[in-house]
Amino acid sequence: MENIAMLKKNTAFTMLLLLPILFTACHSGAKPGAGGPGGPTGPAPYRTAIVYAGPATMYYSYPATIQGEQDIDIRPKVDGFIEKIFVEEGAVVHKGQPLFQLRNPQYDAAVRSAMASVKIAEADVNTAEMNVEKVRPLVDKNIISDYELKSDEFTLQSKKASLASAQADLVNARVNVGYTYLTSPADGVISTIPYKVGSLITSTSTNPLTTVYNTKNIYVYFSLNEKQLLEFLRDTKGKTLKDKLATMADVSLLLADGTTYPLKGRIVMASGLIATATGSVSLRANFPNPQGLIRSGSSATIKIPVNIDNAILIPQNATYDMQGKKFVYTLSDKDSTLNTGVQLSDNPIGNLYVVRSGLKQGDKLVIEGIANLKPGMAIKPMPVNADSLYAAAKTPAADSVKSLKHK
Repeated sequence: MENIAMLKKNTAFTMLLLLPILFTACHSGAKPGAGGPGGPTGPAPYRTAIVYAGPATMYYSYPATIQGEQDIDIRPKVDGFIEKIFVEEGAVVHKGQPLFQLRNPQYDAAVRSAMASVKIAEADVNTAEMNVEKVRPLVDKNIISDYELKSDEFTLQSKKASLASAQADLVNARVNVGYTYLTSPADGVISTIPYKVGSLITSTSTNPLTTVYNTKNIYVYFSLNEKQLLEFLRDTKGKTLKDKLATMADVSLLLADGTTYPLKGRIVMASGLIATATGSVSLRANFPNPQGLIRSGSSATIKIPVNIDNAILIPQNATYDMQGKKFVYTLSDKDSTLNTGVQLSDNPIGNLYVVRSGLKQGDKLVIEGIANLKPGMAIKPMPVNADSLYAAAKTPAADSVKSLKHK
C-alpha cells in the first residue's frame, strides 16, 4: 500500500512540473496563415512593376557660359588725351554712334603741315607745266633742241610725284585725326569705362576704353567629356555629326535665378577636337536675345532634349550597388527573385533610369524594399500603376531634369 501511495505522489509531482511546459506549447502555436516568432507561413508582399518600354524624352543638362555675338574692345589707334565721353556705362548704343573724342595737337598740326606741302607741290607742278608748254613750240620750230624739252618733262614728272606724296601725307594726317574720334562698330551695350576725361591714352594701354557687347544674339558654350559625348551622339538621330545637329530639337536655357529663358535656341557647332588637357569637347548653341535680357559673361544651364523611340526605363529606387555595378531584383515565373545586373545611362529622366542593357520589355522587377531581399527568395507581387510610375517619361518637364553637374 505504501508503494502505491508513493507512486501516486510521484505521478502528481511529475504532472505539476509538466503543466507550465504544456501551457507554453498551447500558446506558442501560430494560427494558419499568421505570422509569429517562428516566421510567416507565406511569401511577404513586395511592390513590383513591369519595366517601361516605349518612347521617351531624355534631357541632357550641362553648365554653360554665355557670350555676346560680338564682344568688341574699343581701343585707340593713336595716342591722346580723352577730351569727351559721349556715352554712359551700360548704355545701349547703335553702330556708328559717337563714343569718345581724343585730343592730340600734333595731329592737327600734321594736317596743316600736309596741306601746306600739297599747295607747294601743286605750285611746283604748275610751274613745271608752264616750262614744258613754253619749250615745246620752240622745239617744234627747231629753234632749240629737244634736250631742254625732255629735261622739263622729267622735272614735271618729278613735281607730280612730289604732289602725290604730299597728298598721301595729307590723307594719313587726316586719318590720324579721324582716329581721335571713336564710334561704336556695332549695336550693343557699353561695358565699364575705366578712364575719365583728361586721361592720357595710348595704343598700347592695357585696358580698352570700353567694350561694346553685341547681345542681339547670344552664344552659349558648354562642354561634354568623352563618355558624355559618346552617349549623347548615340541617342541622337543621324549618321554624321552635321546630320545629328540638324535633326536635334530646339534647346532651352535655365538662367542663374532658376527660371527658364522664354526663347528656344539651337546647337550649331561642335568642336572636332577633344582637348587633351580637359578631355572634353566644346559645343555652342545660338539663342536670340532681342530684348537684351541676357548679358555677355552670364552663366546658365543648357537643357538638351533627346527623343528616344524605344527606351527601357526603371525606377531609381529599384536599383542597388554591388562591387561598383548596378543590379535589380527581377521575378521569375514562380515569383522568386533573381539578381540581375544592368547597365544604365548616366543621365536620368526624373526619377527613372534609362537601361542600356540587362533588361527587356515585359520583365518584372521589385521596386521597394530591395535591401531585405536575397536571390531565390519567394515573394508576393503587389503590382503598381505603371502610368503614375513612368509619368516623367511620358510628360517631359523641366522640373524633372537632373543636371549632370550635380553628380
